Amino acid sequence: MAPTDVIDAIGHTPLVRLRLGESSGVAVYAKLEMQNLFAMKDRVARRIILAARESGELKPDAPIVESSSGSMALGVALVGRALGHEVHIVTDPRIDQITLAKLRSLGCEVHIVPAMTSGGWQSARLELLDDLLARLPGAFWPQQYSNPGNPQSYTVLAAELLGELDHVDMLVASVGSGGSSCGTVRALREVGGNVRAVGVDSVGSMLFHQPDRAGRLQSGLGNSLMPANLDHSVFDEVHWLNDHEAFSATRRLAQEQQIFAGNTSGSVYCVLRHLARTAEPGSTVLGVFPDRGDRYWESVYSDEYWRRTGLDRQPIAEEPARVTYGTPVHSWSCSYPGGRLE
Repeated sequence: MAPTDVIDAIGHTPLVRLRLGESSGVAVYAKLEMQNLFAMKDRVARRIILAARESGELKPDAPIVESSSGSMALGVALVGRALGHEVHIVTDPRIDQITLAKLRSLGCEVHIVPAMTSGGWQSARLELLDDLLARLPGAFWPQQYSNPGNPQSYTVLAAELLGELDHVDMLVASVGSGGSSCGTVRALREVGGNVRAVGVDSVGSMLFHQPDRAGRLQSGLGNSLMPANLDHSVFDEVHWLNDHEAFSATRRLAQEQQIFAGNTSGSVYCVLRHLARTAEPGSTVLGVFPDRGDRYWESVYSDEYWRRTGLDRQPIAEEPARVTYGTPVHSWSCSYPGGRLE
């Protein structure tokens, strides 16, 4: 096999069968997107940046500017710097020190907003990003939340999955920008039939018409703004977990499956455990695990952090409460809005 460069190495991530569902006859798999060079968003950065260079929107010597505090920042840094671009990442004080160290080591210029604005951290970052675009002529902004290249990049992931499994009955995916979940489900349905889509969100996120609540500790999923790439009609079912439930499930994933992952993967694992017990016998259930756990050692995996934040004082449920769509939730809940969300 011929050697590849770091951009060509993106993708081809392992698929593993989890030790779940044996007694119920349900086959449960996890796609380890954390095994990309950095994380799942490496796929998005590759698709968007290469397409922009091909179209001429991104000139060979032009800078790239993106707003992100995690996986997308690292993906843009990986692809942009490998192609010789100056990369500017706009983030906020919540960024973890490991991600910050990686970005700076890769040669990125990291801009940290000092405070929230009226729309929270997201709007503060976007205001600073607008200022950078004005000061950097020819700069390219990937716009992960609205660029159609985000969901389109997951056609390759869907093709990998269908090459590894005969079929997929249910796909469980965390939802942040909407790109990976919507893009993968659409591609699977085009080729692989009627896949049931299960979205996983954070309590306090507005993505699925819940009230937006500040102070969420989870990262990588949930949002306080509605991204253009999120298509509610894709989803058949949605689950919300609070921080205590998500972090506990992430630790359980490491203990039970020996997969050291971030809270997005842990939240997906929580739902997979539930479906392993409740799905139709003979079903194939697949979960996408977006990122590894190294950047969460001071939060998810830190007992001191749990004590400091009072995390374990939040309620925790062992099974989801079924609620009418639109009912405000505070702990693990799910909604089945009669097929597609309206």
